[in-house]
Amino acid sequence: MESGKIDRRQSLKTAGLWTLGGIGGCLGLGSCGCRSTPITKRPQLMLVPEAQEISLGLQAYQETIAAQKPSTNSTLVQMVQRVGKRIAVVSNRSDFDWEFNLISDAQQNAFCLPGGKVAIYEGILPVCQDEAGLAVVMSHEIAHALARHGGERMSHNMAVDGAKVLIDKVAGKYAPAKKDLLMQAYGVGSKYAVLLPYNRRQESEADHIGLKLMAQAGYDPKAAPGFWTRFGEMKGGGQSAEFLSTHPSDQRRAADLQALMPEASAIYQSSATKYGGGQVLTS
Repeated sequence: MESGKIDRRQSLKTAGLWTLGGIGGCLGLGSCGCRSTPITKRPQLMLVPEAQEISLGLQAYQETIAAQKPSTNSTLVQMVQRVGKRIAVVSNRSDFDWEFNLISDAQQNAFCLPGGKVAIYEGILPVCQDEAGLAVVMSHEIAHALARHGGERMSHNMAVDGAKVLIDKVAGKYAPAKKDLLMQAYGVGSKYAVLLPYNRRQESEADHIGLKLMAQAGYDPKAAPGFWTRFGEMKGGGQSAEFLSTHPSDQRRAADLQALMPEASAIYQSSATKYGGGQVLTS
């Protein structure tokens, strides 16, 4: 998500979310945790306990959904839930309490909060075109949660601004600050003053993980480059396309996904059930 009218450096500093680009280790912090992302195995600095992320994610998700109008299109609701559940099965996170909701809103947007809380906005569906396109969107957002990208960003911010102070905010007694910090870290909700995109590495990593997830779930991974091509064309037409920010470029993402296609296609061919493109989306 991106707002070109916001001075990003000042906005991030004001929100207490100035992101350090690339921390090469644990910086000697006593409460530091190091882990690796699924599939890509990239080392991460992680100061936020996952249980804390999940608890905050549930609270934030419930409040966000309660403030939105649910979709009344039963066909589309069932499709979102069907695709989401198929991806969840191959996510290796049976401990997540998965939930999938379709929101009646023209935003071209989607998100997944820790613990498997997924929301899709109706406005993104025309870009998806079919179930496989929807799987591109959902697997990408789920990949962010599986890789704990929001927690990673929160951890980097803690390291920059003073780990002890911000850890107290995240793990201590300031509940509103905790929730807002997590929501901003996951880039959720236009009512929050600053909408932060993931960084290039995290976006590309979510593309990579998501591509393999959708292939494992039985959706043709060839749909992924096509989704990004359509999305880029839509933005080029001057429409307001907020989903997944503006970086890396849509052309670069499509090219990177195409380069991963041999491996993803092999995963798809070995999947127990193949849905191909699945059902075509209709309004």
